[in-house]
Amino acid sequence: QVQLVESGGGLVQAGGSLRLSCAASGRTFSTYAQGWFRQAPGKEREFVAAISWISGTTYYTDSWKGRFTISRDNAKNTVYLQMNSLKPEDTAVYYCAAATTRFYGGDYDRRYKYDYWGQGTQVTVSS
Repeated sequence: QVQLVESGGGLVQAGGSLRLSCAASGRTFSTYAQGWFRQAPGKEREFVAAISWISGTTYYTDSWKGRFTISRDNAKNTVYLQMNSLKPEDTAVYYCAAATTRFYGGDYDRRYKYDYWGQGTQVTVSS
């Protein structure tokens, strides 16, 4: 089992920044990549970004590429999501997730690829 604990969420004004952290524990050696999803009220959970542990290859959707940056600290088993120029529409619960198998054919943004999930951290952006 892998446990994921998110932190760093909170309330920020539009245009501000936040850095989310996701600390992994347990059988972390079994994970191939770690990613972030978000879910706004009344909407589906959507992919934000992912990063592979070994190569550091990053994956984003075009929607927020340039504003959000994912990074990792292998020594701390922690993945970060730096979010800049935040907008009210970024308000959501942000979830960390871990995948244990390689990505194929661009499936890094599919929820079914991720085997473990954190409890989520709330991000609220005020206008």
